[in-house]
Amino acid sequence: MNRSDSVPRPEPRLGLLANRSQFLLLVAVTAFVGALVGLERSVVPLLASETFGIVSAAAVGSFLVAFAPAKAVANLVAGRLSERAGRRRVLIAGWLIGAPVPFIVILAPAWEWIVAANLLLGVNQGLTWSMTVNMKIDLVGPRNRGFALGLNESAGYIAVGASAFAAGLIAAQAGLRPEPFYLGIAAVAAGTALSVLFVRDTGEHVAAEGAGGGPVTAPSLRSALIDGSFRRPDLQAIHQAGLVNNVNDALVWALLPLVLLARGLDVAAVGLVAAAYPLTWGLLNVPAGWLSDRLGRAPLIVAGMLLQALAVAALAPDLGLTGALLAAVVLGVGTALVYPTLIAAVSDRVAPAGRATHIGVYRFWRDLGTLAGALGAGIATDLFGPVPAILGVALVTAASGIVVAVRLPRG
Repeated sequence: MNRSDSVPRPEPRLGLLANRSQFLLLVAVTAFVGALVGLERSVVPLLASETFGIVSAAAVGSFLVAFAPAKAVANLVAGRLSERAGRRRVLIAGWLIGAPVPFIVILAPAWEWIVAANLLLGVNQGLTWSMTVNMKIDLVGPRNRGFALGLNESAGYIAVGASAFAAGLIAAQAGLRPEPFYLGIAAVAAGTALSVLFVRDTGEHVAAEGAGGGPVTAPSLRSALIDGSFRRPDLQAIHQAGLVNNVNDALVWALLPLVLLARGLDVAAVGLVAAAYPLTWGLLNVPAGWLSDRLGRAPLIVAGMLLQALAVAALAPDLGLTGALLAAVVLGVGTALVYPTLIAAVSDRVAPAGRATHIGVYRFWRDLGTLAGALGAGIATDLFGPVPAILGVALVTAASGIVVAVRLPRG
């Protein structure tokens, strides 16, 4: 039982200051969610090649081929499930599903175990991160939504970057297993404890916002999926940008560590580059979200996608550690402009009662981009080499930014 449920609470008020204690608590929970997945960015691709002897880029990316659809489907059902069972229950379920992951990776006797662990990790990330996003949106209401989402994504991706960097340092000193994954055990324990003991559900805040007008019941998952995929050009533009954003993320996550290792960088340097991207992204999410509240969503999304395209193209030539670091930082800037802004853009365009369902649809399409990136970049690398694969992703990213410019109304 949640301790805070045993004492009377005042009528819910919307706003960041009015809900600052719960908001900051959810920021901390998001950080632990990010820390768990951050371990994989610098260590798991190296486990594939160094521990299990896998040489095919497509085979190395198989852990993301498991992770991405599991997370995408979890995202899709999480919103609708939370509108029936409550956000807090779904959050706790996500932590319980993720609890075995670091232990499986530590003990795995074969690569297939790592792939299986990533199925669980995908569900964990889909449920827990979806709920922290939705609960923060519920608490703050329509004002400063971009800023609130920037805080959420900042906490998560600073933790992703810090965890990736720490795991790389530990792996360089102590080996790829088990020591780096002790951080994952600590993240699961802390995130679960905070969620069970202190997090409160936000259903009353959704009802308070919805009392101002608009639909009072959520759309069916089928209706929201059709709207976002076929009926509404504005949502289509947002969803495709989210998908392509995660194609870039998969490239950096699964392929770039192997490319850098082949170019002569050591494990610690690979970890530094792997961390620079999400750390930059995390640090700049807050100002990016704030800017989107004032300048509108579309300009930031277009600028972010074009900047990502430039940064990905810069990763194609061998520019050494300095060049790779610079490209990773620029990619982080572009991603920061896009990431919280896309979710805010979805939230702006749907009613509060169905917001979690619509955000689930967006996150479903976005995280299918991780699958597309892992498969596409891996297969293209095996067939043509890493440079054509990287340049192909850069072209797709630029095209995505143009689609947003054409199809998403300014605002």
